[in-house]
Amino acid sequence: MRKYVLFLLLFILPLTGRLGGVLFAQINTDRVMLMGRNALYYEDYVLSIQRFNMVINAKPFLSEPYFFRGLAKFYLEDYKGAEIDCSSAIERNPYTEDPYVLRGLCRVNMKAYDLAEQDYLRSTDINPRNQGSLHNLVLCQMEQKAYERADSSLDVMIRRWPKEAEGYTMKAQVCFAQSDTANAESWIDRALEVNPFEGPAWSMKAMVVLNRGQYKEGEECLDKAIVQLPRNASLYINRALSRFQQQNLRGAMSDYDAALEIEPGNYLGHFNRGLLRAQVGDDNRAIEDFNFVLKQEPDNTIALYNRALLLDQTGDYKGALRDITAVINDYPEFWTGYQTRAQIRRKLGDVYGAERDEFKVLKAEMEKRTGTYKSKSKTRKKSERNPEDYNKIVEADTQEPEREEYASEYRGKVQNRQTDMMPLPLYVLTYYKQATQLVSYIPYHRTIEQFNQSGQLPLPLYLSNAEANASEERMQQHFADVAAVTEVLGDSPETTGLHLRRAMDYYHLRDFDACLSDLNRAVELQPLVCLSYFLRAQVRCALLQVSSGKGSAPLSPTNEARIGYGQALDDLHKVLELEPDMVYAQYNIGNIYVYLHEYDHAIEAYSRVLEMQPQFPEAYYNRGVVRLLDGHREEGLRDLSQAGELGLYSAYNLIKRYSNAK
Repeated sequence: MRKYVLFLLLFILPLTGRLGGVLFAQINTDRVMLMGRNALYYEDYVLSIQRFNMVINAKPFLSEPYFFRGLAKFYLEDYKGAEIDCSSAIERNPYTEDPYVLRGLCRVNMKAYDLAEQDYLRSTDINPRNQGSLHNLVLCQMEQKAYERADSSLDVMIRRWPKEAEGYTMKAQVCFAQSDTANAESWIDRALEVNPFEGPAWSMKAMVVLNRGQYKEGEECLDKAIVQLPRNASLYINRALSRFQQQNLRGAMSDYDAALEIEPGNYLGHFNRGLLRAQVGDDNRAIEDFNFVLKQEPDNTIALYNRALLLDQTGDYKGALRDITAVINDYPEFWTGYQTRAQIRRKLGDVYGAERDEFKVLKAEMEKRTGTYKSKSKTRKKSERNPEDYNKIVEADTQEPEREEYASEYRGKVQNRQTDMMPLPLYVLTYYKQATQLVSYIPYHRTIEQFNQSGQLPLPLYLSNAEANASEERMQQHFADVAAVTEVLGDSPETTGLHLRRAMDYYHLRDFDACLSDLNRAVELQPLVCLSYFLRAQVRCALLQVSSGKGSAPLSPTNEARIGYGQALDDLHKVLELEPDMVYAQYNIGNIYVYLHEYDHAIEAYSRVLEMQPQFPEAYYNRGVVRLLDGHREEGLRDLSQAGELGLYSAYNLIKRYSNAK
């Protein structure tokens, strides 16, 4: 089954020009597009669609608003609507690749692989260096079993990117699909020559050696795959099987536990863990696993028989009788089942019923109709349902390697995302915050508390690095508040609190330029209010991040980025001048230095944070990330360990991945 992974795309165009002022009576389409893209970046999809609708109504001949509206619909999983919008964008401008790429993904999600292939072909015509489009083109061709076309496309990929392992692993997948294991293994070896840390290649290598019965070698390959892909449940399932074959039941059990922590609904994990728990006498928890399996597959007779045996052992004879009778009804020649049911009936006092079951078994033996099944294998395939194999570990029906994931270069909601080597986000002033894993840690500063108590804002102001989106109802309230504050400012233009209030409204409406205009005015009127500088720094960072399409800095900061981040640093230093204990300003300074790739300054800034507040988990985490990026592995891992101790459990993901790095 294929998955869809979401990478980052520079779709958010650079911001140009000044868009100040207040709400407009006549639509300024450039400004509305800007607000829509800002909302899209912050995953306010419904709000962004409303903005793009306004632009489309005003200028229906433009291509961009259709594309961006389609992108918002894609994130909302309205693939048909997104496809229609992409087609509208292409009708208006057929010479840009973005609408073809997005429409291809929509069609992949709708399983229209032939149409998606055409979109990716067009995308690669426009931009031959788009590796993501070529990657997806190959997968679409494989879905259609057009292996010759896929092989030809991969030749192009390898020619253009010979130092990247992806092309070689996909070549191996094409070979596997054609049952050419020998060639597949040679391509896997080439992939590992190019990149010894290629997780998918190690996973494929493990599959090949496990099929040969080389369980120790298979486990070693899976160890290396798991280091690179620690959130892949199937790798733990496969390693559990290899450990089971080597009589390492404790190791197998731990792997099933890990797989089910990642993927709680994994069938094989629950079934096999249930068998292992039964073997070690953990009957009640084994019953829980088989309950889960039977909830998914009520007619699974092997799970029913295992649960019957466990219920019998735990004293629930009526439940055991119910389950074993259901198995016998499905398999009337399952003689072992009759013997088991006879024993259960005797425990319930049903001697007559027990004797009938025993007579059936005796008669069958006399007629030499054993119906029994013997096998030297310790495992069975998932689809095999012979009840005589009730105590065998289950393998997946097919041993094909997992397919590559479809590459999507769009920013947005990411599911099962692996922890990236990026700093945790800035702390921002906001009305809306998400619940985080650090339930015992509440960001606080007295200045914000005093400002909240002053009653100048309509909602409480929070510090958060996990900002939530406002509801549609709240958005309408922000629009209304902007109009009301604007009217009051007409009579009292020198009121700092009103400029701050409207700036917060504009911030949540993602109109960052108007927000910045109000903050500039607030600073002019009252230069000793630290919150104005703090908020202005966060807005300046937001403008730069939206313009680059990233949650951090560009790979090589541009002159524009250096100027913008420099202004944000000036604002944060002013905050510290006014409030020397404002630890969140110091933390944000560290983040900005990371965005500028000035790692020494970033480490120094985070160290100051920890001097000010030693129990600041995000500062440990970010300093650890920066030290890893800067090549100081031991110090970085030590910082990440401290972050994990303080409740940032995602740090352990990075520790696991980089502890064994060379």
